[in-house]
Amino acid sequence: MQLAHIAIDKLNISAVNMRHARRSPDVSDILPSVRARGVLVPLLVRPNGEPDMFEIVAGRRRYFAAKSIADERGEADPVPCAIMEDGDDADALEASLIENIARLDPDEVSQWETFARLIKQGRAVPDIAATFGITELAVKRILALGDLLPKLREAYRRDEIDAETARYLTMASKAQQQDWLALFSDPDNRAPRGFQLKQWLFGGQSIATKVALFSIEDYPGLIVSDLFGEDSYFADADLFWEKQNAAIAAKRDAYLEAGWAEVVVLEPGQYFHAWDHEKTPKKKGGKVLITVSHRGEVECHEGWLSHKEARRTRSQGEAGDEAETPAKPSRPELSGPMQNYVDLHRHAAVRAAMLDHAGVALRLMVAHAITGPGLWQVRPEPQRAANEAVAASLANSKAEAAFAAKRREVLALLKAPDEDATVAGGNGDDHATASVFARLLALPDDDVVRVLAIVMGETLQAGSAVVEALGNHLSVDIGSYWQPDEAFFDLLRDKEIANAMLADVAGKHVADGNVSEKVKTQKKIMRDFLCGENGRQKVDGWLPRWMKFPAETYTRRGGFRTADQWAKVRPLFSAE
Repeated sequence: MQLAHIAIDKLNISAVNMRHARRSPDVSDILPSVRARGVLVPLLVRPNGEPDMFEIVAGRRRYFAAKSIADERGEADPVPCAIMEDGDDADALEASLIENIARLDPDEVSQWETFARLIKQGRAVPDIAATFGITELAVKRILALGDLLPKLREAYRRDEIDAETARYLTMASKAQQQDWLALFSDPDNRAPRGFQLKQWLFGGQSIATKVALFSIEDYPGLIVSDLFGEDSYFADADLFWEKQNAAIAAKRDAYLEAGWAEVVVLEPGQYFHAWDHEKTPKKKGGKVLITVSHRGEVECHEGWLSHKEARRTRSQGEAGDEAETPAKPSRPELSGPMQNYVDLHRHAAVRAAMLDHAGVALRLMVAHAITGPGLWQVRPEPQRAANEAVAASLANSKAEAAFAAKRREVLALLKAPDEDATVAGGNGDDHATASVFARLLALPDDDVVRVLAIVMGETLQAGSAVVEALGNHLSVDIGSYWQPDEAFFDLLRDKEIANAMLADVAGKHVADGNVSEKVKTQKKIMRDFLCGENGRQKVDGWLPRWMKFPAETYTRRGGFRTADQWAKVRPLFSAE
């Protein structure tokens, strides 16, 4: 006969059990004892032919009582079992087990005193387990009570502390036990008990070491063993998540290197629903979705697409050769408002920079006059913002302020009555045109060129390929006009992009360490680095790839109009 603790989901009632076919038994008489102390007398079981599965020959009521407690708590502890061997007599074995258990002291503290005395006499844990007919783990659980302060053991003996609370206190440091005892002894305070005590000890999180993707040997923090279960826990949840996120990032990178088109790391607690997806192989664009639970478990779901994405992939395959038809991105790299934000700021920076290159502005204006592209009617660029936040950001930009100052100087040259009006965009009145023409005739060439530069800036179309061509030709330093502001971070909502930006700002190790964190958290870390706050070393001069000249992407998803616009005209400027 072998004694072991077996998970409750690995057990079922044997057909040879005399009560096998009956309905669930009434366990109300033993339920309080099992709830307080667990199952003491081992269940008699034997292998049922399936790997790691056992059937219960004797102990049906204890089994149902343990299941009832598991349903109450939402988690199940393994139960002690005696595993029969071929030729064992079930009745004799059960009688022997009951007799051995009867020899134990009635309370666990007394059992601890007995076991501790035997240990001092040189008895080993397996010897004690064999003597009393219990598992070695059960002996270790009792011996763990030796980790309690004497006052706590005595309170447990007097039933002032329940078994679950005592279990978690054995995992606490002496300082934590003293703090808890102070709360317990204070009539004006309530000491946390049961699961609340577990949260109190672990700072709100208790994460088992078995869920770690990284090697436990490489973990520098404290690991607390739980002798009442078969698990150990990370004492520092923050340190665990730093290591676990780095391991998740490594797994993501490995999938990408293996040729998967996209790997999506879901936020902790966000579920993957297979019913909302279709199984799709890698060669047909299937993704890998990585789920992370709040308890640290990580699951990788390989080869899935949402129903919508799968339908789109099939329709593209029907329209032509799938190998030659590029898949439409599941979502563009930039949202509409973010693309608008990028367009307007890039436009503002380019036209402000152009003010110091009047000769270029002249040539550009002639090109507009010949080809009539975009806004050339003549109408100013309306600079329509997607929302109030984008409008406020643009209004406060250095580029807009620089342009406005130069425009007021030109309006003064033209003797315009409104110093805040635009230079271009008249209503086409002949008298007004003749009046401006007459004024320009009276101005020297340098002043005319200044007027020309302002008109060109006002009629330069935001989001166009011309902005990209001009910005790259002028090597615009957008950092002298713009820095990431609140509007930019508010519009940044894509977690993959946020993590890539975090890598640019703080380094890949920081980004990998926060790969599954919410976008809000990753943006907060970026702000801290850019401002040099919360202990972060300040990073100066960082620009998102979207804002540089030439513009760069963060992913291969596509959907970034700015980069596409530059790609169209870049060959025209290859000589530069």
